[in-house]
Amino acid sequence: MWIKFLGTGTSHGIPVPGCQCRTCSSDDPRNNRTRSSVFIKMANRKILIDTAPELRLQLLQHKVGVPDLILFTHGHADHIMGFDDIRTFNWRNSKAIDCFCDIKTKNRLAEAFSYIFSAEIRGGGIPKANLKSIDKLYQGYKDIKPLKVFHGKNEIIGYRLGEMAYITDVSGIPKNTLEQLGNLELLVLGALRWTEHPTHFNIDEAITISKKIAASKTYFTHISHEVEHVSASKYLPKNISFAFDGLKLKI
Repeated sequence: MWIKFLGTGTSHGIPVPGCQCRTCSSDDPRNNRTRSSVFIKMANRKILIDTAPELRLQLLQHKVGVPDLILFTHGHADHIMGFDDIRTFNWRNSKAIDCFCDIKTKNRLAEAFSYIFSAEIRGGGIPKANLKSIDKLYQGYKDIKPLKVFHGKNEIIGYRLGEMAYITDVSGIPKNTLEQLGNLELLVLGALRWTEHPTHFNIDEAITISKKIAASKTYFTHISHEVEHVSASKYLPKNISFAFDGLKLKI
């Protein structure tokens, strides 16, 4: 099993347009963060989590191939707005692609990309997607487990895939979800910035919850421009690191 980080940035992306801070003006490629998304290969299956606005560019740069299915964490713009680019997957696989999400995300996709799901519009390279309830994962993908987490007051989805878990845009993890995160080889967790935020873990909060989960290795993602990779990394415990675009990990 391997995971490749296509994007590790917050909703603004980094560099932030017009910003001249240390991170945004850095020459270190690890400080150049597109919106958060990952590509996973497990059990002869390729999985994409979220369709970031830069999806086409991410796929070209990181050369990961074509996914067999897409998992969505939630319907915010930085996690869905590359959805139109899935039409290349249809062409390569000669079929519609299965996309799993909760009802709120399904409705958001149908609203934002109404031309895809409208019976009145034909042609123009319209993507073909089978939007399926997250509950249907249990029928065909028993090695993938959706996880309830909180993004502020909103309930969204993290995922456990074998011995790894991917949880981004998170400010709270309920007890029953924590109980499903034992014996992890790898935890990927959202850690936005140094200061507190109403809908995201800051770095200290993410460190605290990471120690509680106690995965063998933890990587932080969904990182803002307040976090400069090299200097911030010195603050982290030994088994915790900041992910960066293009990082590939094997389990």
